[in-house]
Amino acid sequence: MRSLVLGILLLCLFGLVQSLSSSGSRLLVVTEDAAQDKLKYSKFWKDLEERGYKLSFQSPKSDPYLFTHGQRNYDHLVLLPSKLKALGPALSAQILLDFVKDEGNVLLALSSNVPTPTPITSVLLELDIHLPADRDALVVDHFSYDRSSADEKHDVLLVPPPRPLRNDVKNFLKLDDPSTPLAVPRAVGQTLGNASPLLASVLSATDTAYSYNPKDEADVVEDPFAVGSQLSLITAMQGRNAARFTVIGSAEMLEDTWFDASVLPAGGGKKSKTGNQEFAKKLLEWTFKEVGVLKLGRVQHYEVPPPPRIAPFYFNETKSPTVKDIQLNPKIYRIRNDARFSVELSEYVHDRWIPYRIPPNDALQLEFTMLSPYQRLNLTPSDPTSRKKHDLSPSTDSAVYTTAFRLPDQHGIFSFHLNYKRPFLTPIIHKQHVTVRHFAHDEWPRSYAISGAYVWILGLAVTLVGWVWFVAIWLYSEEVELDHAGRVIRRGVKKTQ
Repeated sequence: MRSLVLGILLLCLFGLVQSLSSSGSRLLVVTEDAAQDKLKYSKFWKDLEERGYKLSFQSPKSDPYLFTHGQRNYDHLVLLPSKLKALGPALSAQILLDFVKDEGNVLLALSSNVPTPTPITSVLLELDIHLPADRDALVVDHFSYDRSSADEKHDVLLVPPPRPLRNDVKNFLKLDDPSTPLAVPRAVGQTLGNASPLLASVLSATDTAYSYNPKDEADVVEDPFAVGSQLSLITAMQGRNAARFTVIGSAEMLEDTWFDASVLPAGGGKKSKTGNQEFAKKLLEWTFKEVGVLKLGRVQHYEVPPPPRIAPFYFNETKSPTVKDIQLNPKIYRIRNDARFSVELSEYVHDRWIPYRIPPNDALQLEFTMLSPYQRLNLTPSDPTSRKKHDLSPSTDSAVYTTAFRLPDQHGIFSFHLNYKRPFLTPIIHKQHVTVRHFAHDEWPRSYAISGAYVWILGLAVTLVGWVWFVAIWLYSEEVELDHAGRVIRRGVKKTQ
């Protein structure tokens, strides 16, 4: 009995200290000087440990293997700036890409004080993220900088918190006080490929910023790497497998110094505290899948029974389904029948699943498609007052969205297709094939039940009556013989043989 109680207590304790991430708690930190970086980023590490992550600090020289027998040893990876040109065979570009392909999450921090290692540059090129060719380049701004720490070099940028990319997208990086500035010291600017829908600039430079090499003594920069909002200070990539890769252009903004720093904006203004600590926490929440994770629950569709029909007008009434005969998720439908489709959606927030609510300006759409969509419909939240008996019911951890439509007058192989992709949310992709058949030969209505057939039925009746009338007259009329003058000579019954 005592061992049972102890086991229950251990389970409860494990539940309290488990990671808030939906993908695991194993975190590898790759740093060249672990002792020094533990001091510089002490608040950063403390926040991660308090949220249940198990940190493992290793040097690139110790060959920290990310895989063992094809299985990931870690769920998340943090790469801090390193002076090494290469990170060793255990952290080659291909292995880092394989880690992302296996749904591992990566946080990469860069610094203009340290050249970016070659494997990191290769990985970023694969993701269509481009760095300046000049390894010493950094971002400066002569109008939006911190006067108290960069009054001469102007390399400590003061940037407002990020806004949502679109009106229909949640802002997971929103600060409690939108007016709080973010301090970005000595950042490495990045540019993004135009053709990649998987990339998003989390934090862009101000319009007056540009990238240049501070060792260049020229007074004028003639051909900068990028300027203004072209420069991304923090970049996020979410793969099709929902793996997340975040690039921070300034590792210094994660240090304790800038977590507690007070900055003085150029051009006047009051001294204020930076929002770096709150922003770093929210950025890690997204990168390590504590927020923005969607889950597709049950998917259900069925054929809606038609209204009662008058039996004499149809050949076979036994094929008309009733409420008791409804089959869930059937493989075969019939053309021009009504169907209902329902789906469950959940969202992971820190430590639990909650119902996912579609933003007001957004829509979850269902496509009923064969090569091209025949129907494209908005799914609406399930209403208890109009919910049917066989529809899915909402729960405490999931929301139900449903729609009803009429199948097209076209037979073939169709599919119910969900394709919900939004920035900073894991994609929801679902496709289920069904067959749509023609009417069976005994499912067509009788001809006199079709109003358009009345003309042909009347024509057929007139033809039949006329033929019978003609035969009767021909059979029973008298035979009359006439002379040359046209006078009747003899009457008699017509001979039929």
